[in-house]
Amino acid sequence: MTATTLSASILLANDLLTGSEWSPGQTRELLRLTADIKARPERYATSLCGKFLALIFEKPSLRTRVTFEVGIQSMGGSVVFLDHTQARLGERESIADVARNLERWVHGIVARVYEQRVLEEMAVNAGIPVINALSDKFHPCQALADFFTLEEKFGSLRGFKLAYVGDGNNVCHSLIFLAARLGVHLRIATPPNYAPAQEVVSEAKRAARETRAKIELFSDPREAVAGAQGVYTDAWTSMGFEAEEKVRNAVFTPYQVNRELMALAAPEAVFLHCLPAHRGSEVTAEVLDGPQSAALDQSENRMYVQKAILQMLLCE
Repeated sequence: MTATTLSASILLANDLLTGSEWSPGQTRELLRLTADIKARPERYATSLCGKFLALIFEKPSLRTRVTFEVGIQSMGGSVVFLDHTQARLGERESIADVARNLERWVHGIVARVYEQRVLEEMAVNAGIPVINALSDKFHPCQALADFFTLEEKFGSLRGFKLAYVGDGNNVCHSLIFLAARLGVHLRIATPPNYAPAQEVVSEAKRAARETRAKIELFSDPREAVAGAQGVYTDAWTSMGFEAEEKVRNAVFTPYQVNRELMALAAPEAVFLHCLPAHRGSEVTAEVLDGPQSAALDQSENRMYVQKAILQMLLCE
């Protein structure tokens, strides 16, 4: 099967804004395409030849920017970077006008923004794919890379037990949506006032009926981690919430992933973190840099997942 056939065999939503756009079958197909791209990169060396991608970033980035830039160029495409870290989208000209102009020049938009509404407005006004490279509500590219990493290590994800410990944030939301589509048993432990959004959990539980996934919420991290095959955490204070850092550090201290907490997981359990990490806060250095950590594998796989996303959305 050629690269073109692989991507054209699936009808996807035009955009990737949350991780909920795709069906369970389409999500699994994306992971299969990711595996093929990683194993046989030469097959895709020219698959995006002539395609141009705009990267718009309101927030700093290491992994997301490098993996998208290297990813599309390794497939024969080109990228232009628009730095909006000093002036947010909509300040100089309307978001709608930015989208309408960009669609005349490029084939896709990857945007890393503070507010999810910015992505949604851009998608409404652009006739080209808009991909969420991180917002305050969702981080679908990260979650797809996370589940691809777990599938590489464990095989089928149906019934896989994954514990998420910490803030019910953007990464958590996309993990919830994708766990529901992949049949994963996701256990989430957060402080009571930091749980994931109820509408996200409710939508995921509807999708989970097809795949027999489970989405469970806890306040006790030990209960969530007990017997888990994967233990995931993220920074306690996401970008945009810096004013809450002191309060959050106090609230989340019992949710640190350390040797004692990891000991409650299954013997073969892996540790996951989307990075950047704060050693001594949400995770100890012993765990993050230890033999159970898959954090750098997740980071590497961001590029392959994003190459698959671009292959699917930019190749018709």
